[in-house]
Amino acid sequence: MSKQVNIHAAKTNFSRLCEEVEAGGEIIIARHGKPILKLVKLEEEKPALSRLGFAKGLITGYDEDEFNALDAEILAMYGPEWFPETDDARK
Repeated sequence: MSKQVNIHAAKTNFSRLCEEVEAGGEIIIARHGKPILKLVKLEEEKPALSRLGFAKGLITGYDEDEFNALDAEILAMYGPEWFPETDDARK
């Protein structure tokens, strides 16, 4: 349910109006009887992708052996510093 108050009343009773909004109310603040803004409770924002593994099962056509073979190609092109966990990089 909306309730309309003028700016002076809103400034004077701001804490009480905030309590009403927290309880689920909606306050319209007006200047000279003309509504200028609405005081409403904010909904808590949740990140769209907040959990690990959200794409599990969505990636298809993936060949693990082919993907891992790229390591050897990259190692040959750029050298062992790109792969510090390899034996070649420790030499």
